[in-house]
Amino acid sequence: MPATKDAGPHLAARAVPDAESLVTEVEQIQSLIGDVYDAAVDPARWTGALEKTCDFVGGSAATLFSKDASSKTGMVFYSGGDVDPHYTRLYFEKYVKYDPLTTGHVLAEIDQPICTADIMPYEEFYATRIYKEWVKPQGYVDFVSATLDKSATGAALLGVFRREEHGLVDDDTRWRARQIVPHIRRAVLIGRVIERKTAEAATFADTFDGLSAATLFVDAVGRIVHANASAHALLAEGSPLRAPNGRLTAADPTTAQTLSDVFTAAGDGDAAVGVKGIAVPLTGRDGECYTAHVLPLTSGTRRGAGASYAAVAALFVRKAGIEAPSLPETIANHFNLTPSELRVLLAVVEVGGVAETADALGIGESTVKTHLHRVFGKTGTSRQADLVKLVAGFSSPLVN
Repeated sequence: MPATKDAGPHLAARAVPDAESLVTEVEQIQSLIGDVYDAAVDPARWTGALEKTCDFVGGSAATLFSKDASSKTGMVFYSGGDVDPHYTRLYFEKYVKYDPLTTGHVLAEIDQPICTADIMPYEEFYATRIYKEWVKPQGYVDFVSATLDKSATGAALLGVFRREEHGLVDDDTRWRARQIVPHIRRAVLIGRVIERKTAEAATFADTFDGLSAATLFVDAVGRIVHANASAHALLAEGSPLRAPNGRLTAADPTTAQTLSDVFTAAGDGDAAVGVKGIAVPLTGRDGECYTAHVLPLTSGTRRGAGASYAAVAALFVRKAGIEAPSLPETIANHFNLTPSELRVLLAVVEVGGVAETADALGIGESTVKTHLHRVFGKTGTSRQADLVKLVAGFSSPLVN
């Protein structure tokens, strides 16, 4: 094993290659940088990018991994080159606890390549358990790493393992690592953003697909930006809405013009439609009534939560009706209604006045009036019409 030089970072300029070699080197760097940023978009490409990193920096294997100096834990995210899965698993199950280099990796400056000698003399490292039982059996002689991101006790790192044919880390190795490490760090950060946004998009799609109401996002000319499963089913029926060439319209010509006007107005801002949106009545082929609640998305907060920045309005479409069987528990819990009060409330909404409610429930009108008076007090209403609106609001996807 070659003897170590001093333990500090080696910043000396490397030998300048000849013109032909320099051109080849520049092309190699450009190609590698392209592969690294491709991996940010497609994580499956990290293996190939890390293999090319090995070739450029000089080594037999490269990994993107994390370590925590406090908990003595870590994990590999991606690897490339001659990596032995058995030894990788063994390291994080057993030897990470004994690795004397961990603290140095965590404390290292971001983007700055370091090797074993920057943390401790080689002779001391050769006497450690991890060297004897994990490093030497794999034929490694050195390890160059660079911190990509770190917390108070942990770090995400790029590491390249070197065997005898590569020799110990020298100034040329450090120079080469410096050419690529900043790009790998940026690619990792970009990848995190993409991964987070992908997860948000998946959650968004799953959430809206779970709504019973047909939910659509459209742009200013009615083109569909996003539609959930219920919306696709409704459109497949061709009534009361259709989407020729991906552009949403109503089967009824008059309603179609109304929707078109609303979409155009929504593109001009919330004020044009009203921040709470509007309800557009729709009629199906069989005469069934539907309601499309149109909500503008052009304010800052709503626009940021939309399916995409092309969307100017969201539509929630469902058959007209109170759908009381699905509401009782929600309404009762919200207003702390007793079972008797809830029955009177729903009966009043469904069948009408006090006399009709008393007849439907088989109780006296005075009892209905007593319960109704309590319902008015608990819900903050004073008229039966207000109760109808309140229950309808709970059944609407857009609660007022």
